[in-house]
Amino acid sequence: MRTLLPFLLATSTLVAEDATTFLRGCHPKGGKATYSLENGELVGTAVANTPNTFLCTDKEYGDFVLEYEFKVDERLNSGVQIRSHAYDKPTTFVDAKGKTQTIPAGRVHGYQIEIDTDSVKNRMWTAGFYEEGRRSWLVPGILGGNEKAFTEQGRALTKVGDWNHVRIEAIGPHFRTWLNGQLRVDVMDGDNQAGFIGFQVHSIPKELAGTQNRWRNVILNEIAPNTLAETEKASGWKLLFDGTSTDAWRSVKSESFPAKGWVARNGTLTVLPGNGGESVNGGDIVTKQTFKAFEFSTEFRITEGANSGIKYFVQPALNKGAGSAFGLEFQILDDAKHPDAKLGKDGNRTIGSLYDLITAKQDKLVHPVGQWNYAFVRTDGTKVEHWLNGRLVVSYDRTSEAFRTARAGSKYADAKYGANFGEWESGNILLQDHGNEVSFRSIKVRELSK
Repeated sequence: MRTLLPFLLATSTLVAEDATTFLRGCHPKGGKATYSLENGELVGTAVANTPNTFLCTDKEYGDFVLEYEFKVDERLNSGVQIRSHAYDKPTTFVDAKGKTQTIPAGRVHGYQIEIDTDSVKNRMWTAGFYEEGRRSWLVPGILGGNEKAFTEQGRALTKVGDWNHVRIEAIGPHFRTWLNGQLRVDVMDGDNQAGFIGFQVHSIPKELAGTQNRWRNVILNEIAPNTLAETEKASGWKLLFDGTSTDAWRSVKSESFPAKGWVARNGTLTVLPGNGGESVNGGDIVTKQTFKAFEFSTEFRITEGANSGIKYFVQPALNKGAGSAFGLEFQILDDAKHPDAKLGKDGNRTIGSLYDLITAKQDKLVHPVGQWNYAFVRTDGTKVEHWLNGRLVVSYDRTSEAFRTARAGSKYADAKYGANFGEWESGNILLQDHGNEVSFRSIKVRELSK
């Protein structure tokens, strides 16, 4: 849905004290900087001796494309918050290193897309990826990005003292930013799934009081579940489920979709609960198409104690008996409640793992039962990656000696799986029926050149 953000619906120029009455759907948080509307521009005016101020949407946004132009006094630092929050009470979070941190009540925190046009400092990190109130710099920073190269690109792109254009894509855990038409950030991070959008006026020394940030042509396109952004379509992504149709799928045992056990409802493709057995209710479903080199992503939501999986390079014809079809598996599991989490070796049957072969990294991010998680599988045909909620949790080469050694020590050493389990040239993608209710949505695939 393409919309102008709420404050652009106002028609008169007013000062921040009246923001609650004219900035429909937006309210300031944090400090006491002022906001006004002038000739279709949002103007933020800096005030001395006050913390960072943010004009924030009341509504929370998850997946979207946001575009805007900005012009800022080059002495100011600024940014635009996305998927951000501010709570009435102090909140805690555990960072990737296991350290617990506390965010004060009322503190705006979350992702920020930087605005940096300071010609004296000459860093020029506009459209960089920052996390206000938490982890600080993400790109360039802890999620990657070379500082020198990022600075050089920023210097070449930034129009100091003039209007600049920024584009932001936030789709699942995938974030991309552009400055004046050039890609700046392309990264995965799944810590925040939704939150408000906020326009920042930074805290300042008193000599900068009255300096201003300006934004115009602010356009937001929300990306609904089971749809693709235009850039995704252009880069080759295709939906395997549009919220209602199961035409891309069939039963692993036949050419038609299962008559029972699976249902398309409320925008999800859901396997219904059974007795907990493997592929005995509706049975597994597979894509009608086979794949060699590809990227696959989906959101999934488990119920308490649930077990399921995403298999790839699946060979439906190899298993003539009961149970699931043969293929490499991105494990989906309630690690806390399902006994399979304690089986296998060293946790290699826990969520995100290459089932029974390679254990997912211990710093993986898992959203609670009942919330949506994001699975992403990338393979060039031989090298494979598992991503869970924006974090790389498994990486391997399925033709390597390390993989073959792991296979020899797993259930797949059994002759019934064949001598080259997991090394087939191509195969289907499978969603598993393991007798527990699990829902999928935004299921999509992109074929890669090999």
